[in-house]
Amino acid sequence: MTADVNTDALPPTLAANPRLGDWLSIRTDGAVHVRSGKVELGQGVLTALAQMAAEELDVDVRRIEMVSAATGVSPDEGLTAGSLSIQHSGAALRMVCAEARDLYLSIAADKFAVPKEDLDVDDGEIHGPDGSVTSYWELADETVLDRPASGSATPKKDSDYRVVGTDVARIDLPDKLTGRPRYVHDLHLDGMLYGRVVRPPARAATLSSVDTAPTLAQPGVVDVVCEGDFLAVIADREEVALRAADRLRADAEWEQRASLPDDDDLPTFLTSAPADTTVLAEGSRPSAPPQRTLSATYHRPFLAHGSIAPSCAIALAIDDELRIWSHSQGMHILRREIARELGMRPEQLVVRHVEGAGCYGHNGADDAAMDAALLARAVPGQPVQVVWSRADELAWAPLGSAGVVRVSAETGDDGRVLSWRHEIFSGSFISRPGMIGPPAFLGTSHRERTAIHSTAEPPLELGGGTRRNAVPGYDFPHREVVNHLIPEMPLRTSALRSLGAHLNVFAIESFMDELAAQAGVDPIEFRLAQLSDPRGRRVLETVARESDWRRSPASDSVGRGVGYARYKNASAYCAVVAEVEAVDQVRVRSLTIAVDAGLVINPDGAVNQIEGGAIQTTSWTLKERVRFDRHNVTSDNWETYPILRFSEVPAVDVKLMPTDGNPPLGVGECAQGPVTAAIANAVAAALGVRVRTLPLTRDQIVAAMT
Repeated sequence: MTADVNTDALPPTLAANPRLGDWLSIRTDGAVHVRSGKVELGQGVLTALAQMAAEELDVDVRRIEMVSAATGVSPDEGLTAGSLSIQHSGAALRMVCAEARDLYLSIAADKFAVPKEDLDVDDGEIHGPDGSVTSYWELADETVLDRPASGSATPKKDSDYRVVGTDVARIDLPDKLTGRPRYVHDLHLDGMLYGRVVRPPARAATLSSVDTAPTLAQPGVVDVVCEGDFLAVIADREEVALRAADRLRADAEWEQRASLPDDDDLPTFLTSAPADTTVLAEGSRPSAPPQRTLSATYHRPFLAHGSIAPSCAIALAIDDELRIWSHSQGMHILRREIARELGMRPEQLVVRHVEGAGCYGHNGADDAAMDAALLARAVPGQPVQVVWSRADELAWAPLGSAGVVRVSAETGDDGRVLSWRHEIFSGSFISRPGMIGPPAFLGTSHRERTAIHSTAEPPLELGGGTRRNAVPGYDFPHREVVNHLIPEMPLRTSALRSLGAHLNVFAIESFMDELAAQAGVDPIEFRLAQLSDPRGRRVLETVARESDWRRSPASDSVGRGVGYARYKNASAYCAVVAEVEAVDQVRVRSLTIAVDAGLVINPDGAVNQIEGGAIQTTSWTLKERVRFDRHNVTSDNWETYPILRFSEVPAVDVKLMPTDGNPPLGVGECAQGPVTAAIANAVAAALGVRVRTLPLTRDQIVAAMT
């Protein structure tokens, strides 16, 4: 039953974690425990992975128990990010479960003295040709899966799927819909204390003195931690910690200076700041002389994650060990990086994933985990919970970078693009722990009085960061794409849903509409004339049909617009038609979305992800903008950082393309850029005014008019 391991034949995360038993356990009670290194962030990934495991094992999906990721228990699959969980963890689990099925069939074949090919599996029961029956649970033995994956088993064909491709109900929703404790915020450990961190009053502030006596004198206050500029309180009750933090804040003296640029002239800062310049694409000039030229500049502000619940973590220090409960995107990475910055060995830490609020990238989860770790070390033997305030979440968590894109094109007699130039000016989307040197956490940055520095761009073959989707997917004879990466941004930036693709697609697709208008050609026809990719053409043609694109607007204040992209130029295809009404303000009435994601594991889950991305992007497009003065972020509550309200949510209609034998592609981020572009193009159609600066507020529209 053993075979040589051919790691070249294994999916990357399985090759890195080849032991079958690390991924899967067959229980004697009829349950199947599945362990993935990916975590549930509200995207429904554990349900989809459970379907893939059930499919390959031929068991009822209700038998599958998805074990939350934890160091020492789950395979190390890095981060749950980039819409890659199905492609990476799903591919690994398919092969693990296919091989496990094959191993148990071999054991049953020996038991029944029949060829393995004569056996069938039905919900874990193994049936022989003579009516003999056994089961996974009867044969369950830990030694069966105590071996490396060989890559010898062949997963099922798509045509044989019975569970994959169906709308299995989300396994995480019952608790959430009925209010049962599930989130890290709900977790209560015996003897738990409560910590709150007092942040500096400015980005460039140094603690000069603090009188801790009045805080320590308050009943219920256990300790005050003061290391460098890291200032925090620990108390026996949450309300006591809140009052103590206010007292401590009032008794702290800070030296501060202005360090931030002019918020109202951010594009000037972005286009003049020192930058590392790279050329992403260039080619020979077209031989035909251009007949017309056009250029435009587009701008996106800093964006916050804006999760409804702020970040939270719990830590417990016992002897020389540290246990952490976190809603981080990467348990193993978090363990390594906290250990590194605290001078510990990774083996001394155990990090467990517990769900938090919706996660759209590198938010405050890792920082909250480090905050809890620092406070737990001050009170060994007692767990400490840290919950960030709303102000801390909006002002101090990593932000999605602001950016500017300049686009210019030369066109021929027929309006087609002969030459295209695209320039990006933006900060990095990469400052995660594990991707940068220390300090990589807000708490240790303040403790060490050393700024967190971002890192260079990830390679384009991994999707890129600032330059993601900067190379247009159209058939232009000549393309030149230049990235000006600003290494030192005034505010900390890191990964936020779709990274640079949001701004780049907004710019590309807005400019395509401007070129179509210059040529006097329908925007969808203009795109199709310069797009040969059949899957791209299909989503555009589908969204045109489903939205009744040729239909005239109901009134002069109503406009319709289109946006299209293939996410990362290598993932899901997405086309969007937006219908907006622009009177006193812009209201998005509807979004029609066509997506080709190849094999879709759970269609309802995929639609849910696309709908969620579209609604979030509508909020980015119409409302969201991080505001700051010369010292600090000032948009630190829902009044100053408004998000879309339920009453403003548009109708969203998602059409998934047939699989056609294509492998699965992630859908969680594919709609971000196309939705913003479609809304912007619809506003231009409604008002006859092109707004190139986000968000599309009344003030921005008036500024564009004047």
